[in-house]
Formats: sequence, structure tokens, C-alpha cells
Amino acid sequence: MDKALFEKRKKTIDDLIHDKMYVPMKAKEIAVLLNISKEERPALQEVLDALVFEGRIGISKKGKYNKAENTAITGIFESTQKGFGFVAVENEPDNDIYIAEKDVNGALHNDKVLVIVTSDSKDGRRREGKIIKILERGTLDLVGTYEQDGGYGFVVPDNLKFARDIYIAKGHNNGAADGHKVVVKITDYGDEKHNPQGDIVSIIGHVNDPGTDIMSIAAGYEIPTEFPQEVTDCLPGIPETVNIKDIEGRKDCRGWQTVTIDGEDAKDLDDAITLTRENNVYRLGVHIADVSHYVREGSPLDKEALNRGTSVYLVDRVIPMLPHKLSNGICSLNQGVDRLALSCIMTIDGKGNVVDHEICETVINVDRRMSYTAVQKIIGDRDKETSDEYRELVPMFFLMEELAGILRKKRHSRGSIDFDFPESKITLDGKGRPIEVKAYERNTATRIIEDFMLIANETVAEDYYWQELPFVYRTHDNPDPEKILSLGTFINNFGYAIRKTGADIHPKEIQKLLEKIEGTDEEALLSRLTLRSMKRAQYSTDCTGHFGLAAKYYTHFTSPIRRYPDLQIHRIIKENLHGKMTEKRIGHYNTILPEVAKQSCMTERRADDAERDVEKLKKTEYMSRHMGEVFTGVISGITSWGLYVELPNTIEGMIHVAALEGDYYKYDSGNYEMAGETTGRVYRLGQQVTVKCIGTDKLQRTIDFKLADTDTD
Repeated sequence: MDKALFEKRKKTIDDLIHDKMYVPMKAKEIAVLLNISKEERPALQEVLDALVFEGRIGISKKGKYNKAENTAITGIFESTQKGFGFVAVENEPDNDIYIAEKDVNGALHNDKVLVIVTSDSKDGRRREGKIIKILERGTLDLVGTYEQDGGYGFVVPDNLKFARDIYIAKGHNNGAADGHKVVVKITDYGDEKHNPQGDIVSIIGHVNDPGTDIMSIAAGYEIPTEFPQEVTDCLPGIPETVNIKDIEGRKDCRGWQTVTIDGEDAKDLDDAITLTRENNVYRLGVHIADVSHYVREGSPLDKEALNRGTSVYLVDRVIPMLPHKLSNGICSLNQGVDRLALSCIMTIDGKGNVVDHEICETVINVDRRMSYTAVQKIIGDRDKETSDEYRELVPMFFLMEELAGILRKKRHSRGSIDFDFPESKITLDGKGRPIEVKAYERNTATRIIEDFMLIANETVAEDYYWQELPFVYRTHDNPDPEKILSLGTFINNFGYAIRKTGADIHPKEIQKLLEKIEGTDEEALLSRLTLRSMKRAQYSTDCTGHFGLAAKYYTHFTSPIRRYPDLQIHRIIKENLHGKMTEKRIGHYNTILPEVAKQSCMTERRADDAERDVEKLKKTEYMSRHMGEVFTGVISGITSWGLYVELPNTIEGMIHVAALEGDYYKYDSGNYEMAGETTGRVYRLGQQVTVKCIGTDKLQRTIDFKLADTDTD
């Protein structure tokens, strides 16, 4: 078919399909309608394929041709620095659509778009598509660096996925100077020939000012850092001390020996512990700050707390969920002062069973504010000086260790999984520069508090589950069967096995695997792969259990100062204790709790991402002052583009495949290894290597390594 006829046929079919009276048809039906002979039908198919590829028409799964928008898929466009991107489709997490740069059609990162599939997935490659319409812009404000250019300027986005600079017209820079980190509101998204335009709405600080880099990340995730006026207006009404009237009707625990145990720097102390033992039966009191007494439902404080969802911990600072007057003041269980609490007081037998419990409103007075370090010195190191300093509390600390061991043993017996990966501890100097990065390991003292918080959370969750009242649970679904099957196949290479790999896998199978590999060369590798096969824990109104803890009932009750779900269930508990859980209130909670759970999941993910990015930023900055130095680490990840290597201090960098000298290396995804074609040399996950730091990029937060000479000889 010549070009002129080809284009004529395209127009005819295009007009036909976009006619209002058109009914979706298969290629054969279109051929009959247009009087096209059997001999010409292969050429007709070429025309149809071209129209689909150009995005002018679409094709359904049943092979019927239709208007493009009628067969298009809705999704979120995820851009890349290089211009191309992917459309993530809801409920299809592993089936995104590749969009070439020429088919982006003006879409920007995070835009909600309509996309038509122009090529199905094959040979392991993704589906390919073309964006035909932008439904909703995903970025309204963004953070970047302002660059002055005469009377106008540009904002270079920090988010490298937003691939275009924002033009700032004269008079729209809000007083920003060259080098300022700013927040810009986009007013015009531009087109293929014109950059987006915007107005600078706030200035974070100069790029060289201490703390500007961290707060820029917070602003990039739209984490609120300032409390609105209506919230600050509430603060004068918040008391500094507990009102005597508020104590009436509460269980008085002020005479109980009570401690808080936290990190040295903690200021928001929301849990305190009491513990006694009689006749081999323990009475454990987990006393949680009664934040809901001061933060009433529907108040400006409450609305802002829900909006924030969680406190965010960014290396050297905290962006709190609640104002400091609450989080560090009246709601913090500070030493030597009366505080209101919501307590879970449990009677626990010698086997770790909670044989009785009481959830009640209390008033407490903390005897000592302890640190994890001090408690560790007493029970772990048997340090005489520290033991003498806290002489009156030492017996209780050893009793805590005893009970925590019993609880841990019981949890272990049912299959609870313990992934013990070290966290990062980053120390900054007065100018915000990282001077030390090290692994922060859990010790006996931190585990004791974890054990006590876990049993309190389980006890509260089970109580309210059987009361059949609206509640917010912390759930962790079973792993995806396909991921477990893949894990099972891989660990067979090392001589290990998982007995069940289907949907009914028990957490004990994962626990047994982790115990078998403990202390082996492959421990780091298999632990990481096992963790990656797990799903993410979330908040839910349905009590579906917690796979990782092997718990039927679990909630978050113990941190209402810094987590909104805990504050929410405190309200429900208190309302129930006072006999006010009427049908009307039950209906109210059934209405609002699904949105509370959804918002809490979103803000938790946002906080996790911001905390991770700040850590990566500071680690990159730290390594920029160690260029050329040699380190020993282990291969923590392998992709087609290179090897990730993690150092003992938790810093991770990459050896790009192009930097693997002496051979041509290919990635073997089935065995998680990189193999040289000529030498046969293989790099595997968990393998120890010696590397040299050869580059850092603070903007991208990346660290580049190469194999040190000692490793390539």
C-alpha cells in the first residue's frame, strides 16, 4: 500500500471510530464495513496498528477497536531524570507501563494520566504505552534551588524526577536570592517548548546554611513544620501541671515504683513501667501518657495531629505531631511530677501468659527517668558505680530482664520473627555536618521495653476485638505466595528449605530459617532476601493479625504523643470506660476510622521516606570527606547496573557495572549474582569485598565505590 493510500485509510478509520454512532468492532468487522477485500486485510491491520501506536485509537482485551479514551488505563506517571518514565496502575503493582520520552505528552512526575497500551509485555519486558491525557496534576508545589538570572530566575527542583526547571518571572521570587532553597507554587505547567512557571511562596534558607538541607527534604515531602495559628491559639489553655479535679475517679498509682526508660536525647516520654512479683506471678504496669485528655476530638490540635499523623525524626531534629507544650510538657511522663496516664496493668504467669488485666485511667509519678545506656550498664555490664547510683531500682531492673525473657520465649515459641538489622546513628557537628556514622545495635535494655510494649499492645487489641467495638489495629499480612516460592527456590541453592511456600505459610517457617542461617556466611544475604519477601505492616479497622509477630491481635497503643492511631484508640478506650459507647458513637467511629487508618498509613510512609532520604544525604556528605579511602564491606544488593556494598557503619554505596574492570560482567537475576564472561569471576550477595570511595553526589544522595586493588589482584 502506497503512502497516500495508507494515510487515507488511517483518516477513514480514525473518523469512523470517533463517530458518535460508532460501535466497537473487530478488524474483520471494520474490513467488511469499509468493503476491504481479504487480500487487503493484512494491509488494513498495519493501518490499525499504526493508529493504536499513535494513540489515536485503542484496542480492548477482546480485540475490539474503540476510541482511545474508552480503552485507556488510568495511572500515576513516574518520571525519570532521562525523560522517559512509567505509569503505575492501581492494583497492578508489578505491571507498570513504560512510556518513552516522545510519548510523555507533557506529563510530569506524579501526574494522574490516561495511557493506552501500544505494546504488550513480552520476553520479560514491560508493557509500553502512550499518555493521551493528563487528568490531574500531581505536583502543585515543589522544593528547589533558586538561580537568579537578571530580572528573572529559575528554580532547579530537588526532586530529580521532576525533569524541568521552573521559570520565575520578575517580581515573583518573594525576595529570594541566588542559592536560596525555596518552595515554589506552579502556576503554569508549560508545554514541549516552554518551561513550567511558578511563584516562590516561601524561603527555607540558603543552601549553605546549617539545617537547610534537612528542612528542604521535609518540605519536599510536604511535612508540616510550623503549627497553624488556630493550633497555637489553643496552647495558652493547656495546663502546665495536672489539675486536682482531673485526678478524681482515676486509679492512683503514684505510690508504685515507676520508671521511664528511653534514649538519652528523648524529650517526649510517653511510656512508663512498674513491675512487681508475688508467688511467681508478675504484675506489669505499662502506663501511657493520656494525651487524649488534652487533645479533644475535632479540636484544632486534633485536626493538625491527624494531618501530621506521626512525629518525624530527622537525624538531629524532630518534627513533632503535637506542639512541644504537650509533647515535652504536660503529656510527657517526666520525673517527679504527677501525670495522667492510660494504663494496661497485666498479671502474667511464669510462662508468659496474661492471666488477668485491667485497662484504666490512672495518675502516676515517675521515680526516675532512666536511659537505655544506664539500664544496660546495670543488668548487662553489672557496673557497680551505676548500680550504686540507682540502688533502690536495681531489683526491679533485674525483674524486668527476667519477665522480658519469659515473654520473648513465649513469643518465639509461637513463631515471632525477629529481623535484627542495625539502625544508623549519625552524629552532626554544630554546623550540621556529619562527624560520625555508626551502627546502632539494640541492647538488653531496649529489648526489655520492646517486649513490654508488645505485650501491652497485644493485650489491648485482644480485649477490644472481643468487645466488638470499632478500633484501629496494626496488621501485617501474610507474604505474597509467589515471593515466598521464589525465596524457597533460591535458598535451596544453599541447602535450606521452607516447608510450606503457599498462602498458608506460618511465620515459624521463616523463624526457623533465620535460626538456621544465624552465624553463617550467607546470613546477611538470606536475611535480606527474606525481609524483602515480607509485606509492609499497616493500620486497619479489621483485625487480621500480625504475621511478623505471629500475633492474632495487635494494635498501637503505646505512643500517643507521636502516633495518631494510638491517640485515636485512646479516645475509644476512654469513652468505653465511661460507658459512653452508644450506638450513635459506634456509628460515628465506624464512619471515621477507615479514613484515620488510611491517613495514618500515608503519613507513616511519608515519614519513613523522609527519614531515609535525610540519612542518605548525611551519609553521602560524610563519605565526601573520605574520598580515596579503602573500606571492607559486604555486597548487599545486585542489579543489572551494578553492585551495592554496605559498610559495617551502615553506609551503602554502589560499584557501577562499568567500574568492574578486567571482564564483561552480566547480571544473573535467578541467582542474585554478577558473573564475568571471560574470567568466570562471580560476585554474590553477602560476599565480602574491599572497596574504595571514588565519588559522591549530594543532590542524588549516591556514593560510588570501585573495587580496591587488593580485591582485584
